[in-house]
Amino acid sequence: MIKKIEHIGVAVKNLNEAEKFYSESLSIDILDREVHGDMKVSFLCIGETSIELLEGLAPDSVIAKFIEKRGEGIHHIAFEVDDIDRALETLKKQGVSLIDQKPRSGAHNSRVAFLNPKAAHGILLELVEPAKK
Repeated sequence: MIKKIEHIGVAVKNLNEAEKFYSESLSIDILDREVHGDMKVSFLCIGETSIELLEGLAPDSVIAKFIEKRGEGIHHIAFEVDDIDRALETLKKQGVSLIDQKPRSGAHNSRVAFLNPKAAHGILLELVEPAKK
């Protein structure tokens, strides 16, 4: 079911400052930037995996609430899957608690779904089916 770690989502207060640190201090290339819903998102490429920097655009956004409660840091780990519908069906049959019962639109025209952190020992996990090429 799981192909690889697709990306690690990191909640940040200031996307520009975070990008500067990763690109200038660590020499990691910025792959892409986009606004998705109530977030500004930046993807940094490290081999086959990315770091997804997430800045909330509103005080009531998911990312802003996360930072208010827990501070900046790792928000989620995303796993790439070939068939997200099949993966969700398998997890449902196993009794895994899901946040998303059906896939929704994600960055880069992907399809995504989140698992309940309680099911994954406190870690928010995201399944990502990349856009078909």
